[in-house]
This record gives sequence, structure tokens and C-alpha cells, in this order.
Amino acid sequence: LTLRSAGSALLLLLQPDHDSLRGLQTRTEHQRRRVRMSEQFNCENCKESLYGRKYIQVDDVPHCVPCYDRLYANICQGCKELIGHNSRELYYDDRHYHEECFRCSRCERSLADEPFICQDEVLLCNDCYCSEFSSKCVACNKTVMPGSRKLEYSGCTWHEECFVCRVCKQSLGSQAFIPDKDDYYCVSCYEGRFAPRCTHCKQVLVQGGVTYRDEPWHRECFLCTGCKAPLAGQPFTSQGENPYCVKCFSSLYAQKCSACNKAITGFGDGKYVSFEDRQWHQSCFKCSGCSISLVGAGFFPNGANILCKDCNDN
Repeated sequence: LTLRSAGSALLLLLQPDHDSLRGLQTRTEHQRRRVRMSEQFNCENCKESLYGRKYIQVDDVPHCVPCYDRLYANICQGCKELIGHNSRELYYDDRHYHEECFRCSRCERSLADEPFICQDEVLLCNDCYCSEFSSKCVACNKTVMPGSRKLEYSGCTWHEECFVCRVCKQSLGSQAFIPDKDDYYCVSCYEGRFAPRCTHCKQVLVQGGVTYRDEPWHRECFLCTGCKAPLAGQPFTSQGENPYCVKCFSSLYAQKCSACNKAITGFGDGKYVSFEDRQWHQSCFKCSGCSISLVGAGFFPNGANILCKDCNDN
């Protein structure tokens, strides 16, 4: 912002006597010679005599005041009038103002000696700008002043000093934090208060993990009870409270199919047929004579064999 006074340019009052002419320090030697020789001193533009009148020199060339204002004065952006030679002029962003016209467009406060903001080519004092455009801190509900340090998260704004952990009140501006509804926590406070703990090692689960029987486990802690192989992302079953991989469960606990003698695990095509103390994979439950499937059909036991009606009749 530049403040200048056009009136501070050279402004002189000429008297018709020769002593006054000789006392003008700003007059060039050429002008003094011209005055002595011709006894003329005229406005460069309108050629009217400047004797006894105020005049303004521009690059050592004299102009009467009306000509100076018409040729060199700027137009005030506020009132659209000329800024005369005797007016204080404010200059901002290639625009010129009378000092009294340089005001906030909302409250009319003078901005000559005040901080201001130009919003969409409209001049606003700091208070009006903050009231109209600045966001409010969600913690203290006070305006976040332009130029102040602030934090934004999920569409909300905080003063840097207001964005703190819900528990320990330490600033979260430069560290990781965890949101929980409308509250924010540093990692250590959140883990101590809310984070689940692994059923196996009792340590905090920071991220990821596995849920088994409604209990949290680290992925690396969720292992087969038999062979200790990782079960996360793998098919598994359980015996009592303990998880097992398919291989261990089959060898330790699974019943054997009476037809193929392989384990009935419940995985893959896990359906099976049970009769008395024997079990079959559904795909293995066939007539021992003609191999027709007996699933959903009547059958006849014959010792270790099972027969369809036709084979039994024959």
C-alpha cells in the first residue's frame, strides 16, 4: 500500500517581481534565462501566464493547477472523481483512492491505517472479513483469524492450540491421532483406553487382526493348535475352544468315510450321510452293487455294504 500526496509535488506561488523569480530554487537555468529575456512564464499546456498563480512542475515543466489535475490526476476507485493535487491519495493494486474513500465496503471504517483484505475486488477490514468469510474453531467456537496457524480435518477447522488429545491434552498437530466420534486421541491414550487386546498375547491390536469366537487376535498369533501354522486367511475348524488347520483336524478328530476311508472334514463338499455308527461322504454314499447314488433314496444295509432296492431284490 503506497500513500502519497500529490500536493507534495512542487507547488509554488509566483509573484510578479524579479526578486521572487530569482528566489525559485526549482526553476532551471533555462527557465530563468527565458524569464529574463522574454518576461514570460506560462503553463506548458494552456499557455496562460503563471504570474501570481500556483503552478506544479512535472519534469521541470510548469503547469497551472487545472491543467495538472486534468492531465495527471488519477480517478478515485471509490467515488470516481479526480484526485486533485491537494488531496491525499492511496494506491493499492493499480487502483487509486482518496484517503477518505479508502474504506471497508461493509462497515465504512477507514482503511488508511488499518489492516485490510481484498476479497473478490471488494475491500474489507479484518473484522468484517473474519465475520463473513473466516471459519470458526470447532473447539473454542472463536474465529480462526487469517494468517493464523490452523488445522483442518474432515471438513472441520481448529486453532492449532485447540486440536488436542481428549485425554492427555497434548497437541495433535504434529503427530498421529485416532478419531472416535467427536473426540480425538493420541495413539498411546487411545490404545490405553479403547484398543482391543489380543486374546493370545494380551498386547494391543493397532490395526488389522482376526476375530475368532468374538475375540480379537493378532494375525500372527492366530495359529493352528496342532502344527502352529498361521490360520489367518486359511480354512480352519475347531475342536472345543481350539482352532485347527484342516490337516491337523482331519488326522486328530475327523471321522472316516466308510467307503473311501478318508476324513470327513466338512470342507469343500462337506455334506455327509450318517447311518448308525457309520458315515459317508455324500459323493461316496452309493449302492455297493450298481454304484447308483443312494442320497435321498431308500437303501438296504447288507453287512458292510449298502444296496439299492433293485440290487437287494436280486
